[in-house]
Amino acid sequence: MIVREVLGNGLRLLTESMPHVRSISVGVWLTRGSRHEPEDRSGIAHFVEHMLFKGTATRSAEDIAQAIDSIGGQLDAFTSKEYASYYIKVLDEHLPRALDVLSDIVLHPALDADDIEREKKVVLEEIKMVEDTPDDLVHELFTQSFWEGHPLGRPILGTRETVEALTQESLREYFRRVYTANNFVISAAGNLEHAYVRALVEKAFADIEPRGDVAADRAPIVAPKFAVRNKDLEQSHICLGTASYAQSHGDRYVTYVLNTLLGGSMSSRLFQNVREKRGLAYAVFSGLSAYRDAGSLTIYAGCASEAVGEVIDLTVEELRGIKNTEVPEAELRRARDHIKGSLVLSLENTASRMSHVARQEIYFDRQFSLDETLEGIERVTAEGLQRVAADLFSDVVLAGTVLGPLDGWKYPAERLHLG
Repeated sequence: MIVREVLGNGLRLLTESMPHVRSISVGVWLTRGSRHEPEDRSGIAHFVEHMLFKGTATRSAEDIAQAIDSIGGQLDAFTSKEYASYYIKVLDEHLPRALDVLSDIVLHPALDADDIEREKKVVLEEIKMVEDTPDDLVHELFTQSFWEGHPLGRPILGTRETVEALTQESLREYFRRVYTANNFVISAAGNLEHAYVRALVEKAFADIEPRGDVAADRAPIVAPKFAVRNKDLEQSHICLGTASYAQSHGDRYVTYVLNTLLGGSMSSRLFQNVREKRGLAYAVFSGLSAYRDAGSLTIYAGCASEAVGEVIDLTVEELRGIKNTEVPEAELRRARDHIKGSLVLSLENTASRMSHVARQEIYFDRQFSLDETLEGIERVTAEGLQRVAADLFSDVVLAGTVLGPLDGWKYPAERLHLG
């Protein structure tokens, strides 16, 4: 059972009891991410995440590591476009120690000037890693073009220029404005009792600032573009996409099924037709990105440079096919069952349950039971799929980015039209 409570200082606390396990996962979720940054400080959210592990007012970075290692815990964090998360998984008996360390990290970071300069070098290397990882880079280039001029299009890591420009003062000012109770969700799942967790959280977060900035989101506008970036690689990398629905859209379950049968599984149309039948790519798949007010459906493939045009043609053909021809019942059944099975299996550990609870709070302000979600997927029909495909793929020009040894290569724009 999931219990939700708003504490006196404004913190939202959610717990889910899983009495059959011996572990607890607890996360502190910040409802601010890279889309909420000013353009000249792009990457600051991610950089602050790094800095929180470099020491606090009373613990060094080594002290933090030793405190977690001494209880066999797993501590980690990440930053995304719309939120950041700091989370730890421990044996249930070590929850007080875990919350003590976790709260110290997110409430009392040292943000030492020397540590900041050292960490800049680390983040700049992280940015270089993306440049040297073509399947990551092509997605980054696609996103920047797809949502050009909007914060959702900017890289989470920032750029060399914006990272180098960060100062101790700007980091501390960002932390004061953003790391406040109204921007936090705390979620925990495992062998726990809500009242006990609440008492620990109230103590650990007693001195948190109650209110800070409230994010003001601006919905992006998509202007489809097709770009080719020449890069000396062994193969070419393709990313194609079109606008999709926001997180809370009423047809989100339909898009889950549509994505699965398009390129979200080994039996999907793209995997079977591009890889299995024609041998044109080792990796080919589709994916959904959904935010508060926007979304995208993207298709990725890595292939020989001489096959790029054929792979794009096949992708366009598959998108038109889903729009124009009703999906057979057997294929629809397979896609629905794949999603349901994957979802249930993914929620069999405390960390995934903790994350699931937090994300539902962030995006929906309520909890959907597993049965509700499974029923929503089961309700997807062939008619519904065709209706949504017509909405997403009707009179649309695919956006695209191709990365590889393609100097001078061009693709006819009219062949990207899904009408």
